[in-house]
Amino acid sequence: MRRILKNIEGDKAIWAIVAFLALLSFMPVYSASTNLVYVANSGTPTYYLIKHGILLFLGFLIIYGVHKIPFKYFSGISVISLPFVVLLLIYTLTQGHTINGANASRWIQIPFIGVGFQTSALASIVLMVYVARYLAKNKEKKISFKESLLQLWLPVGLILALILPANFSTTAIIFTLVLILTFVGGYPIKYLMYIIGVGIVSLAFFILVAKAFPTLMPNRVDTWISRVENFSNKNAVEGYQVEKAKIAIATGSLFGKGAGKSVQKNFLPQSSSDFIFAIIVEEYGLVLGALTVMLMYFLLLFRIVMAAKKAKSVFATLLIIGVGLPIIFQAIINMAVAVNLFPVTGQNLPLISSGGTSIWMTCIAIGIILSVTAEKEIVFNETDENPLDILHEAIH
Repeated sequence: MRRILKNIEGDKAIWAIVAFLALLSFMPVYSASTNLVYVANSGTPTYYLIKHGILLFLGFLIIYGVHKIPFKYFSGISVISLPFVVLLLIYTLTQGHTINGANASRWIQIPFIGVGFQTSALASIVLMVYVARYLAKNKEKKISFKESLLQLWLPVGLILALILPANFSTTAIIFTLVLILTFVGGYPIKYLMYIIGVGIVSLAFFILVAKAFPTLMPNRVDTWISRVENFSNKNAVEGYQVEKAKIAIATGSLFGKGAGKSVQKNFLPQSSSDFIFAIIVEEYGLVLGALTVMLMYFLLLFRIVMAAKKAKSVFATLLIIGVGLPIIFQAIINMAVAVNLFPVTGQNLPLISSGGTSIWMTCIAIGIILSVTAEKEIVFNETDENPLDILHEAIH
């Protein structure tokens, strides 16, 4: 362990923030998992706490391994990974499972270890890296809209189309983040307007087809519509969830009821994942609970922005923004849902919510950011042929 600590590189502040968020998660997960035990009718709070700890431990090993990879290699890796991600999304769409009562067709079960894998999370990372690669390669060129349709927007559209039937919120978030990244990367604004228009028309067409032919493909269009319609309806299922979350936050007041003393965790579905922020506020209050969590994500955003600003290449800057902003977006949306500022979306609180491989996907993103901040200098030896070097040069 001491040897590993000596070899830790990159932004130490990001390491500290991530470690703090992980440690912060244990008590709320342990407390809120009583609801999960009741719903799933299996396991104990201790079991889910140990499972959460193992997932986080493996997540930190992922961060360590990924941050040791020179960041330039992620450019080629994204190109190779795109076809794999497409196949994985197709498989998920046709074979997805319901995990602990959660909606179907967005998860697959990893054999033997019993952990749910949300493939859209992996697709998001690969896609953002790919978009950063395209923008960096064309930074000094005049971008042709027709050429970008094939090289940039076709992969983006294909992946979004495969995620959309099962997960509209994730699709909307990824599309928004791609638009932000392309804007930051200098993609012409007038072309972005075209893409936004195409996106709106495509979504409307998909909804019309899904409503007209409901058995044509698996989709959750009716769920999306009901969530929007019932945004403020406390008698609806989503309204019930938000109502309980608001009660938890209100009764938590400034200083909370104390660790493990939440009442609403017994009534609030997904209290250890989607609505864990409400449980944190109920038990630790607005001061120690809410402000601490929000401050940590704000500090993480600050370090991400600083890292992007200090990066020495266009690709490095766009890479940090591309994989870093989704973490902050997800956190904001999760907290906004808990206080009824946003419809229920099913987004976890990164590094705090219990879950499956969503923790690992966040850790991959963190590892990529730390790889850039480590500013590795690659020394090439003419007598050695590093497969990653050969692959990078061939794809680049």
